[in-house]
Amino acid sequence: MKVVSIVGARPQFIKLAPFSAELRKNGIKEVILHTGQHYDENMSELFFKELEIPEPDYNLGIGSGSHGEQTGRMLIGIEEVLVKEKPDVVIVYGDTNSTLAGALASAKIHIPLAHVEAGLRSFNKKMPEEINRIVADHLSDILFCPTETAVENLKREGIEKGVYLVGDVMFDALMHFSKLAKEKSKILEKLSLNPKDYYLITVHRAENTDNPERLKNIFSAISELDKEVIFPIHPRTKNRLKELGLEGYLRGRVRIIDPVGYLDMIELEKNALAILTDSGGVQKEAFWLRVPCITLREETEWVETLKYGWNILVGSNKERILEAIKNIKNGKEISFENDYASPKMREVLIKELERRREDDR
Repeated sequence: MKVVSIVGARPQFIKLAPFSAELRKNGIKEVILHTGQHYDENMSELFFKELEIPEPDYNLGIGSGSHGEQTGRMLIGIEEVLVKEKPDVVIVYGDTNSTLAGALASAKIHIPLAHVEAGLRSFNKKMPEEINRIVADHLSDILFCPTETAVENLKREGIEKGVYLVGDVMFDALMHFSKLAKEKSKILEKLSLNPKDYYLITVHRAENTDNPERLKNIFSAISELDKEVIFPIHPRTKNRLKELGLEGYLRGRVRIIDPVGYLDMIELEKNALAILTDSGGVQKEAFWLRVPCITLREETEWVETLKYGWNILVGSNKERILEAIKNIKNGKEISFENDYASPKMREVLIKELERRREDDR
């Protein structure tokens, strides 16, 4: 069996790591195609090194651009690779433009498609990620769902064939690499931080970075927090803050640092008093690490984090952000089963492809 795994952004590298290792240790040939959507050293190459992912077989080097331009250039490059490699199945991850382009390219040339993290919905079609998810799911032959809610979302859209509840591959990654992070990361010492004595913030979603009012409200609130705020700044956010003249809100207790690797990020998350974020992946990691999370959005795909009280939605409303910080508390105590997704996904791939071969005879 030969698979092509398509990735392009930091969260996808994290999802790829455990599944790639599972495929390779079981003798399945994997070709990694990196679209180059994240091209910063700290957001791309460093993650491959830390996560022990083999060097990509292809790097399209797409870089930034409008959604249409970026997706179009990816589509051209991905199709060329797929025609050359002729894989048995293509695997796409998450909800980025790399996901969308990989799904479209595979469907157009009739290669079976598997979507990791299928069925997630924010029900906000103004988010580009929501469009990417919906299209990828409706084109996929194999849908790997992380939660029962995701399965139900697909069912409501008429998708029931090829749907598998396998768990969350990001849990696999976090369980494995959190041990390594504890041994290897020196980020707390480097930044002279004490555990539970700082806030961690990440902001990168277009709904926030492309809206001057939302961005101003968020950082106006952040500038008033009572403890140090560690801010690994995304290149897009950095550029937008400069363009909009909002850098004045980043003084005082806000400490900007360059994007960090996965091991350092785990340590920063685990030891924060609370996390403020618009990232889906960070919401989940906070949930599994039992760190209160304040989500700078009006909705979340990860409703379980809300259900158990570890996450609260505040949008970009300054008063709601400050109120949430004032009332920080832990959620319900939950035990997470060591029920890893990667082995289940491998078994499903083998079973599905064997079934397809039988059907073709």
